[in-house]
Parts: sequence; structure tokens; C-alpha cells
Amino acid sequence: MKFGIGQAVPRTEDARLLTGSGRYTDDVSLPGQAYAAFVRSPHAFAAIGSVDASDALAQPGVLAVYTVADLDAETVGMIPCQAALKQRDGSRYVRTPRPVLARGFVRHVGDPVAMVVAETLEAAREAAELVMVDYQDREPVTGTLAALEPGRPLVWDEAPDNLCFDWDTGDEAAVDAALTAAHRVVELELVNNRVVANPMEGRACLAGVESGADGAPGRLLIYVTSQGVHGLQKQFAKMLNEPEERIRVLTTDVGGGFGMKLFNYPEYVACLFAARRLNRAVKWAADRIEGFISDDHGRDHVSKARLALDADGRFLGLRVDTVANLGAYLSNYGPFIPTDAGSAMLVGSYRTPAVYVRVKGVFTNTQPVDAYRGAGRPEAAYLLERLIDHAGRVTGLGPAEIRRRNFIPPTAMPYATPMGQVYDTGEFAQNLEDGLLLSDMAGLPARKAAAKARGKLRGAGLATYIEACSGGGPEQATVQVNGDGKVVLMIGTQTNGQGHETAYKQILADRLGVPPEDVEVVQGDTDRVSWGSGTGGSRSVPVGGSALAEGAAKVVKAATTVAADLLETAEIDIEFADGRFAVVGTDRAVTLKEVAAKAAESGTGGIAFSEMARWTPPASTFPNGCHVAEVEVDPATGVVEVLRYSVVDDFGTVINPMLVIGQIHGGVAQGLGQALQERVVFDPDSGQLLTASFMDYQMPRAVDMPPIEVKLNSVPSTTNMLGMKGAGEAGAIGAPPAIINAVVDALSDLGITHIDMPATPEAVWTAIRAAESRMVA
Repeated sequence: MKFGIGQAVPRTEDARLLTGSGRYTDDVSLPGQAYAAFVRSPHAFAAIGSVDASDALAQPGVLAVYTVADLDAETVGMIPCQAALKQRDGSRYVRTPRPVLARGFVRHVGDPVAMVVAETLEAAREAAELVMVDYQDREPVTGTLAALEPGRPLVWDEAPDNLCFDWDTGDEAAVDAALTAAHRVVELELVNNRVVANPMEGRACLAGVESGADGAPGRLLIYVTSQGVHGLQKQFAKMLNEPEERIRVLTTDVGGGFGMKLFNYPEYVACLFAARRLNRAVKWAADRIEGFISDDHGRDHVSKARLALDADGRFLGLRVDTVANLGAYLSNYGPFIPTDAGSAMLVGSYRTPAVYVRVKGVFTNTQPVDAYRGAGRPEAAYLLERLIDHAGRVTGLGPAEIRRRNFIPPTAMPYATPMGQVYDTGEFAQNLEDGLLLSDMAGLPARKAAAKARGKLRGAGLATYIEACSGGGPEQATVQVNGDGKVVLMIGTQTNGQGHETAYKQILADRLGVPPEDVEVVQGDTDRVSWGSGTGGSRSVPVGGSALAEGAAKVVKAATTVAADLLETAEIDIEFADGRFAVVGTDRAVTLKEVAAKAAESGTGGIAFSEMARWTPPASTFPNGCHVAEVEVDPATGVVEVLRYSVVDDFGTVINPMLVIGQIHGGVAQGLGQALQERVVFDPDSGQLLTASFMDYQMPRAVDMPPIEVKLNSVPSTTNMLGMKGAGEAGAIGAPPAIINAVVDALSDLGITHIDMPATPEAVWTAIRAAESRMVA
């Protein structure tokens, strides 16, 4: 089987990972390492009176107990919020501080107050229980809408009404005019429920100090499970008042990130601080409950949408008002997610002349909220696709026809949306028609009738989507060819389990003709990789792969000079293909391996060629597609079962269909979880997290997943040299609206027009009973 672009080859990293040879952060140990445990707030909101660590310090094996006073003594900085955002009036949003350890107040359950370091993990945890903190409990606010209610407690005094920002975008006047002139206005209020990322590998870090000259302390280093080491290095250096080159950041294998591992967290900085203070390694790893109360959460929006339509069901304007819960502290990109990240995609794949979006970001006594798989685009797609589905039912056009009438046609590409995006390609109507065929929508009435005879309610829902990804800043790749012909790729992305190693090897096989076993992929080391943007927004392979392709082209150019010398001909007479340099029109040729051996004779350290390329995407890519879900509802219990699932996706050029389909399956699973099962619940009075373990927070299981049929409609992107469109988030974008639309379709005969996520058995059962009561009345 050929190993190159377009081939569905198994992942080369799988043999290592599946046989237990992976090396995750918690697998790493350093000589003499100590262990950290954190004293966390049991209260959602309280003033800190005093912290007494005397009993903890008296325990055997305890090395230190640190509070914010210790960090302040060494001027350790705050965890930064890096979102650039202006409010409607042009002023800056309220930037509240986020200390590494709580200062003066705790503001959510799990807020770290003190850090215990001991010789063993058991000693650290036992001592942490002995740290006595004097709390003066305060009334918390946890609800997204409740935060804005008059008279509610203020999470921060400097944020009146708990308002972090009041932001808008779009043309309000044009939308108001469209709503006034509309033949019909369709409205929908909906909730995008808060979720926990829950990767298989929880957060962890191991901080240490390298040996310096003459036994003096050297550089700081930290192993950390992350989505990119270079951004963290910059933050660590600034917060610890160290030059960047004095901190080495390493990330080994990562067991899932989903956006949550992009960010800096208090535990990482605290462990670096302790390692520097004690001059020894300090290790920390979250258990699952600790992850629930300390990881950044995702989503948590409440929105009201109004869609203006003409007499033919064509869209005239859209207004969206959203309240977004940011939590108690601003995470690295928290304010960016509900605003710029998602709002630009509220046009979807439709010709909507005018759009206006207003978002209020609020503080609550809950964990910070930041990017979760899709980072704003799933929130936008869910709102839009639920609203359009609802409009199709209200107008009588139906879900498919109302979309057909409003799709942007391929002939309009490139298409400038009213929200500032320029779609380069997309065949949205074709995706819809293919989705309807793939899902056998024509046979749905018969399947509904058969289900009804069995006492079940059957329904199908569709959602079309488009998202913006694989854009933003540059990525860097260095392609090094050694004298033995083997290739080392050093690239600034960070695999989290997506299969980067395989995809990169396929690009190198295509560009250099090298077999996969001759390629080493290096990521996650600020020493070996000099610069990088990390992984997020489905950018690693489209952007990193483009940098890699450019670096490989530079290698070929440099190697052609050496090949021409070996073949005793002019460079212009040399052509390169499949790893061979040949003289045009002859059978005279040399391999890349032979050229590398010659070049290495005059190279350094056995290196024949080393070429670096940094590539900046000129614009985002716009993957798009159609998801169709088919469900059955048991009206006696409210249980929803997803029976069929069909996906048509346009990811442009596909490097490896097997990798892409794996990403689709994983994304659909996460989307199904949010649609039907997952929900973070806080007690509204105490602020306690009621869903702090898998006993109370349901995750999708294998038995919950339906068979998934996938069709790829590949229309190459014009915004990168490989023609790719990002694929990582698509499943999680299309699944929630498709599944909820299917549930609403199943319940529509009862007069039910909407149900919020998650459509749990309790929620569905309650909605059915209420509908039956209305029908009787």
C-alpha cells in the first residue's frame, strides 16, 4: 500500500500506544521528586480569614506549605487573560485578577488556597487535610441568567451586576428594519449547557530544576500535559520573572485535550514555584474529582434568537442575544469564545443579508469557562440550526426545504458574509441532498409508523453546518535530513491523540518519498522545537502541514544542487519524484538517501540538510457538511435512543480518510453526550458542584453510539497549499443540533416545539407529561 497523501493507512503511533509504550506526563519521573497536593475551597464564595499550616508542617515527610503570601514575596504574577475585546461603548472589559493561590477570597468550589509539598503523594494529601482555613462564607451566584438579576451577590466588586462585558457585532439597524418589515418573525430561546471536557488523561505536571555549572541550580523545566509548549513557556516566564530561555517546557504523549489543555492553570505555576524554592522536582496529577472542580469548563450560554423571513421563507435578518457564563475567573481566552470565536459563524451556510449579535459575559461563583471542542462554533451552529429547523416547522416548509431556499450557492463563491468572513468554497445544497439520501429520509414515514405500532416515537433531524478553523497565526516546521537518509521533523504543534505523526509522515512521504519508518516526529519540547503555536482550532495539519510541505520543498531545492553535482549535470536538468533525483530524459538517477550521504560529508553532526519554514494562513478554512440523526423516544420513560447517524462532510483534500473518520466518530460521540447526557449542575444556594464524578455526570458509552455512515464531499480549500479544511471539531458541531432536531421531530405530534440540551430521560418524560396535560385541557 502506498504511504502518502490520500491513503487510508493505520496510524503509525498506534502500536506504541496500544501496547502500553506511551509516555504520558504522569509516567515521567525525575530523581528525588516530591509530590504536591492542593488545599481547595469547599465553599463557592467566602472570605479567607487565616490559614494555619502548623499541623500539616509537623507531619513526617512534609517539606513545605505555600500560600499566596509566599508567591507574593517572590512577585509571582497572575494567570493572564489574553482575549482582546472591546465593549459596545468602546471601553475595555472588566479584567479581574486570577492569582495562582487564592488571595483574600475563594470564588468557586475547588479554588486552590494552599499547596502542600511532601516526600510522598500520600503524605502530601494527608497533610493537606490538616491545613486549617478560616472561611467566612458568603452567598454565591452560579446561574448564568441569575448573575444579572438585581440584588444578586457580586463575584467581584469591580464588576457591577456581575457584568464582565457587554459586546456586540453586526448591523443592528439593518436587522431591526428586517424584523419590522418581515412577513414572519420566528423566535427561539435555548440553553447551551455547561460541560466538562473529561479527557482520558487528566491534567498533570512535573516541575524540576536542571543541574547548573558547579552544582548551582540551573534552568527550570516542566513536563506538562498540554496542547502546546511555547505559549505556556511565555506565560511561565513572565509570571515567574524568568527569561524564557531559563524555562524548558516539555509535553510527551497526551491523552486528549479538547481545548481544555490549551490553558495555563494555577497548579502548573505553583509547582514551578515550589521546584525553584526547594531546588527539587515537584509532581502533581489531578484525580478525576479534582479535575471536575478545577478544570476549565465549556459552553454555558443562554440565548434568544429572532429570525426575520419574507413570504417565501427566505431569510431577511437575524438577531441573537446571548448571556455567556465566564465563571469566577477569566481563563486565558474565556471572553473570546462567546464573542469573536463563535459569532462570526452565525451566518452559517445561508444568505442572510443582516445579522446582529449582542453578548453579555457574566461572572459567577463557578469554574472558569473557556474553549471546548469547537470553541464557539458549536454554540453558534446549535443556535442557528435549531432556529432554522424551528422556522421550517412554523412556516410549513419543513427542515430541508427552508434550507434549500436559503443556501449560499457554489456560484456565489468566494462569498463575503455580513459578519466579515469570506467563504472560499462550499457546496452546501449538495451536502444536504447527499445527507438525505445517505440517511434514507424517504423511508422515514414507514419507520415512524412501525415505531408507533411498537409504542415508540421516531424522529429524524438534520443540521447543516459551516465553521471557520485552521486560520490564525503561523506555524513552524523544520525538516532535517540526516546523512543516513532518515528525516527528523521538528514542528510546533502538539498531538493530543489525533494522529499527527501519521499525517505528517504521509505528507513527507508525498513530498520527499521517504518511508514512514525513516521519519521521527518531534513535538512538545521548547529546546528541540524553537517556536510553535500549538494545537487548537483544527489547525495542526492544515497549517503545520503546509509549513512542513514548504520545508520539504526547501530540502528538495537544496538537495537538487548536490544531486546535480553527483550526476554531473545542471540543476535545471534534474527532476525529483518518489525520493529520486533523475536527469530528465535519461535513466541516470540518485536517491535522496545517496544525496544526503554526500551532503553530510560537509555537514555538521551528520546532518545533510536542515530547512525551516514558517507558514501563515492567509485566511481560515471553512469545513462544512450535513448531519442527519434518527432517534426513537420511549414515551413511558423518556429514554432517547439514537438509531441511525449519517454524515456528509467537506474537508477539502483529505490526507488520511481513516484519521478523518476517526475524528468524525469522536466528535459525534462528544456531541451526542452534550445533546442527551452531559450537564454540569451547581446547587443554586450553596454553589456546590452536584455533578462532580461519573456517578452524577453521564458520559457517552459505546452502547449509546449508533452506527455512523460517512460520505466525504471534498472541495479543496484555496487558503492553504494542501487544499485542506480542518476536520477536528466538525463532529461536535453538527451532532448537537441534528440530535435535538430529531428529538423534537419525534415529539412534534404532541405539540412539543423545543427541548433544551441535554434531553435526558427526565427532561423528555417531563415534557411529554406536560404536553399530554395540555392536550387533555
